[in-house]
Amino acid sequence: MKQLLGKSRGLLLPLLLIGAWEYASRQDAAGAYAFVPLATIGQALLELLGNGELLVNLLASLARTSSGLVLGIVLGVALGMLMALSSVANRLIGPLFHAVRQVPMLGWIPLIAMWFGNGEFSKVLIVTLAAFYPMVLNTYQGFSHVERRYREVGQVLVLSRGQQLRHVLLPAALPSIATGVLQALAFAWVTAIGSELFLSSGAGLGNLMMNAEAGARMEIIVLSVLCIGLCGYLMTLLFTLLSRHLLRWRNIR
Repeated sequence: MKQLLGKSRGLLLPLLLIGAWEYASRQDAAGAYAFVPLATIGQALLELLGNGELLVNLLASLARTSSGLVLGIVLGVALGMLMALSSVANRLIGPLFHAVRQVPMLGWIPLIAMWFGNGEFSKVLIVTLAAFYPMVLNTYQGFSHVERRYREVGQVLVLSRGQQLRHVLLPAALPSIATGVLQALAFAWVTAIGSELFLSSGAGLGNLMMNAEAGARMEIIVLSVLCIGLCGYLMTLLFTLLSRHLLRWRNIR
């Protein structure tokens, strides 16, 4: 019973926000436009589900975000590990990487659009870069700060470099890499929707929001924002559960 009450407390703030939203929508015409009534949002949901428009755009954004996220994670882990394990690579690549990452991601969109057009490749590339930066930083941090005693154990056991990487360095760096994935996930969604807003071609929730803005369909904009938040939350929850399983050994050390 106590556990159920504890979980239900997390619903209190969302319910209060929903109530405040509905109250604001009933005050006057301006409030009804800025804070769309819940009934209108529900009607828009049924409309978009009926014509399939919501599913098409949602799947397009989800595929775009997932593709860029996976590429960014793989490339980021590889480069971060290389920079952490090789001082030569760190001296050669580090200064350029830290200079380039200072440029805001949305600032790259005009340049990428000029180089590669405004198609799917450009959008996935933007998402990949957004996920790439935190993965490099967190992977580098994880491998660079492996405790000395773990390295000494590997030396005592006369492990090869490959065995040390697999059995000593990688497990010690996994918590930091997991943190990087959570950060990359948030950045991936932000840039995926941003790229759709700037590069308005093809399907996507960003394009759906742009069309809704042009048609003064505020309820569709709100619905799109809710879909983005829900998808991001579910992906974060899924990875959190996965990371807890992979890192369960930390609780028995």
